[in-house]
Amino acid sequence: MKNFIGTYECKIDDKGRLKLPSSLVKQMENFGGDSFVVKRSVFQSCLEVYPMSGWEKLMEKINKLNRFQKRNADFIRQFTAGLKTVEPDNAGRLQISKDLTLFANLKKEIVITSAGSLFEIWDKEAYEAVIATSEEDFAKLAEEVMGDISFDDQEE
Repeated sequence: MKNFIGTYECKIDDKGRLKLPSSLVKQMENFGGDSFVVKRSVFQSCLEVYPMSGWEKLMEKINKLNRFQKRNADFIRQFTAGLKTVEPDNAGRLQISKDLTLFANLKKEIVITSAGSLFEIWDKEAYEAVIATSEEDFAKLAEEVMGDISFDDQEE
């Protein structure tokens, strides 16, 4: 499975055009297509950008939910609210819609950060506040999340 790598500072203009770093554009090309899905993050005030192939795999799982159960239908509606498909233009920019810009409170200074097989778009101040967690808090989180995972390649 391919993953994005890196954290980048960049700018968004008043028209919602986000200039992508060339190294990120090159990584995007490796995901086998020009089309990406931008959505609201579930847990943070940021945007998530999925390669179309990764988005389709995720939606295959979500589409298995029984839509005749209200909580499933509500989840699907909220999860897919505000979705947009985007393609980098010839100048290496993504057009971020007004509603998504408002959701993530994107001003001028932006941080794009890798998150495995997707990347996140943050307002710079919001990103810095989120990662400002203490080393002790992060160490505890890392132990809780990763502590029971085996990294032995023979155990898959």
